[in-house]
This record gives sequence, structure tokens and C-alpha cells, in this order.
Amino acid sequence: MSMLSPKRTKFRKMQKGHMRGRAKGGDEVSFGDFGMQVLEPGWITARQIEAARVAISRHVKKLGKIYIRVFPDHPFTKKPAETRMGTGKGGVEGYVAVVRPGRVIFEVEGVTREVAATAFLRAHHKLPIACHLISREGAL
Repeated sequence: MSMLSPKRTKFRKMQKGHMRGRAKGGDEVSFGDFGMQVLEPGWITARQIEAARVAISRHVKKLGKIYIRVFPDHPFTKKPAETRMGTGKGGVEGYVAVVRPGRVIFEVEGVTREVAATAFLRAHHKLPIACHLISREGAL
């Protein structure tokens, strides 16, 4: 699977926005038994999502099912190195998912709590923000 990015967007470039407050939605485990919840605001790039997904799937192997609950739909731009100020906004460099505290970014089902915890710890090392494991009501 290649990196995630929108098929088409209404506008090519977007403003930075702000990351105040908690997640507006997607803050509880909906599909799996265990979820990886974000503890601080930040941007997660498409590459980081993919790296974390690979880390989880390598650990979980064929046992469980993985759900990715975020999508990188926010373009970020970058100006070339050693460019003078002015002359407009830079070109689109990639896409990020904007996450706020409380957001669940990955879920797994069909595995024990220990396997989920280790898988999420490995994935957490690939991400620039603090996360922790939460479980759905009724999960072990």
C-alpha cells in the first residue's frame, strides 16, 4: 500500500490552522477492542502513519485486524532551501493529519491486551506525539 493522500482537493494549499482544544470526535474506540489515543496536539504525516501501521501489523501478524482512524488531508507547504523571503507560499510538500488530544488514531481487534500494548508501543516510537492505550468498554 502506498502512502495516504487525498485523491482530489478543492484547494491545493491550506492555511496552518490552530491546534487548541480537544478532539471534536473520534475520541473513543469504535471498531476494535483496543485503541491508541493521542495525548497532545500535533501533525502526523502520511509517512508517519504508514510507518506506525507497518510497526503494528508486523507485531500483530495475522491474528488481529487493524483500523486506521486518521487520514492525512491537510496539505503542508515548504519553500526551497536558501530562498529569500517573499514571492508567495511554497509548494505542497506532503499531507498531514491534524490530531488533537483525545483522538484515537489506530485500533486493533482480535488480540490480547499485551499484544496490543506492545504493538502500540512500537507504533508510538514512529510518531512525533505522545499516545497511550485505551480499551473499549467490555474489552479485556
